[in-house]
Amino acid sequence: MIIPIRCFGCGTPVGHLYEDYLERLKNGQEKGKAMTELGLNRYCCRALFLGHVDLIDTVAQFKKF
Repeated sequence: MIIPIRCFGCGTPVGHLYEDYLERLKNGQEKGKAMTELGLNRYCCRALFLGHVDLIDTVAQFKKF
């Protein structure tokens, strides 16, 4: 749904970096280089960003009122 606030593996706060990460990708920067510049050096944090799928808009379509 939305990016977790902390990494599941090591507990490092990563939620605040996701918007910057998406901006860097829109500007044409490579994923690995963007994560390194943001300070995501551990494989668990990097996997969290690479494996994340933003489904909040899809789920919101089926919300019951």
